[in-house]
Amino acid sequence: MTLDDIRHNLAAIRDRIDRACARVGRDPASVRLLPVSKTVDLDRIRLAYEAGCRFLGENKVQEAMRKWEELQDLPDLKWSIIGHLQTNKAKYVARFAAEFQALDRLSVAEVLDRRLQQEGRQLDVLIQVNTSGEPSKYGLAPDDVAGFIRQLPAFSALRVRGLMTLAAFSADSDRVRSCFVQLRNLRDRLQQEAPDGMVLHELSMGMSGDFEIAVEEGATIVRIGQAIFGARALPDSHYWPQEPGAR
Repeated sequence: MTLDDIRHNLAAIRDRIDRACARVGRDPASVRLLPVSKTVDLDRIRLAYEAGCRFLGENKVQEAMRKWEELQDLPDLKWSIIGHLQTNKAKYVARFAAEFQALDRLSVAEVLDRRLQQEGRQLDVLIQVNTSGEPSKYGLAPDDVAGFIRQLPAFSALRVRGLMTLAAFSADSDRVRSCFVQLRNLRDRLQQEAPDGMVLHELSMGMSGDFEIAVEEGATIVRIGQAIFGARALPDSHYWPQEPGAR
């Protein structure tokens, strides 16, 4: 893959975002494109950086940390952890990540906050919500999010910015859209009752196969991997575990 390839792919995705925004009267500037670089080698990441990417998403903490360490010559490159996090790896996220999009347990919030305090850092976080109801997906049930949010002001190093979801993996666009509508409606309701000082602006929803629907329904962050960097060598089940048992 060349620099021109990545530039072309980024431009094509941004054009699709622009057109999705136009269909519903949104400002394209309100949507952040987060390139997802899981399994992407360092050479392609450097090309993406040269193409203007300054914020990358990663699912696996150890892979992300290795890349962060090996790309120290790119000091303005930031990392967003978008995958499930076990408590024993929270210390690594606290060390280098700029954003964590998959908060769904108080145990993780507690460890992250303690480690961030030790590092003298703060971290933007999004709460992961399971809008599809599929047992294979992580995230809080929608009915549990309000109570969860009320407990988060105790963790001063965590800056809660909004919600994240993975839509149902389905060819039925109405089913996919319903996941995004549910997250937006939940965010709108929670904004009215959020603790003082907490602003829930962000809706991280939409990936390579469904991001245009997500934008139409209010996404402020879309997470795009293969449409930028090409097909992965391993199936998605390698990156999105199907049995969320080990927490």
